[in-house]
Amino acid sequence: MRGILVSLSLTALSAIVFVAAVGLADDKAEKIAPDKLPAKVADAIKARFPNAEITSAEKEKEDGKVVYDIELKHDGRKYEMDILEDGTVIEIEKEIDVNKLPEGSVKTIEEKFPKCKIKEVMEVNKVEGKKETPIHYEVTIETAEKKSKEVILSLDGKSVKDEGK
Repeated sequence: MRGILVSLSLTALSAIVFVAAVGLADDKAEKIAPDKLPAKVADAIKARFPNAEITSAEKEKEDGKVVYDIELKHDGRKYEMDILEDGTVIEIEKEIDVNKLPEGSVKTIEEKFPKCKIKEVMEVNKVEGKKETPIHYEVTIETAEKKSKEVILSLDGKSVKDEGK
């Protein structure tokens, strides 16, 4: 009897591990050649950025939905877009100059990450239809230990946190 219970327990545990592994595999981003993007996704990019040069494209699953993460250059500026497979744009990130951040932003970042260097600033916008609404900034810094790190800065420039926390 004890042997059957152990066997059933191991089988159940194996099934849980397998399901978890399959679930994690769905979350991995898959690189895609720009010319292999679905027509609706390509059309959404062209509608917003007619002269865009796509520098990177990935397909991933977020909250059970297929999302295309696109990086591009348009008129000399870097952009990133998140687009659903039906062509709905859900987020646009726009590269901005550090001096365009709200007053005190650099000080806020340096207080949390002393001796860091700001490498890149992206304004993150939620998209609904044609309307873009800024929600925060993503700031790439180089720490004092020379490690690259992305942090989230509030729109008012008064709070900063590690991305994903």
